[in-house]
Amino acid sequence: MDREPIYRRILLKISGEALAGERGYGIDPEVVRFIAGEIRAVHALGLQIAVVIGGGNIFRGLAASTKGMDRSSADYMGMLATVINGLALQDALEKIGIDTRVQTAIEMREIAEPFIRRRALRHLEKGRVVLFVGGTGNPYFSTDTAAALRAMEVGADVVFKATRVDGVYTADPEKDPTATKFEELSYIEVLSKQLEVMDSTAISLCMDNRFPIVVFNLQQRGRLKGLVLGEKAGTIVRGR
Repeated sequence: MDREPIYRRILLKISGEALAGERGYGIDPEVVRFIAGEIRAVHALGLQIAVVIGGGNIFRGLAASTKGMDRSSADYMGMLATVINGLALQDALEKIGIDTRVQTAIEMREIAEPFIRRRALRHLEKGRVVLFVGGTGNPYFSTDTAAALRAMEVGADVVFKATRVDGVYTADPEKDPTATKFEELSYIEVLSKQLEVMDSTAISLCMDNRFPIVVFNLQQRGRLKGLVLGEKAGTIVRGR
């Protein structure tokens, strides 16, 4: 018997770095096509999918501010980078037959809709993948916080945080072979251990609203589909 999805509506958070692939910067079209294929596999199950994309492959506002640039200006530049990434993923999704809409927190009508919650909900109900770009539209807030915020605004069931490793570890497993993986964490544990799941503002927002986060490796083919079908993988962060 085919398994049924355990979620109805999900929000997928993709870092900008994920779109760069092995290059480490810019956009790798092959990687973008792969991510689009993973989203299509989940979309085919009948799920409603929203996506928030970072911009670190093009510009990192926080890094620039530490080198002397005005923080607000640097963050706005980072927000614009997320729009470029969103348009790249929209193109890849449309090419494989998935209807999409890009909604931006910074108005630019020629290329994207402004973020309007009720319109976003309507798109999701019609089966369109909605790509949220521009972060929250405010400096000093990360795209992690934007992901938590948008997930709650559209009534998603879970945030899937895509990373390069299959969950949350005691240390960076790419640098420390002795690092061990957490199967489950509470919000307080993430904050107190200063684990790199999402930034503290995003974690606090999820904690206040008891909103679950699943950290997983998007580079593993079929992993996202498996998770929405109830497979145990990655690390789940939730209240205990």
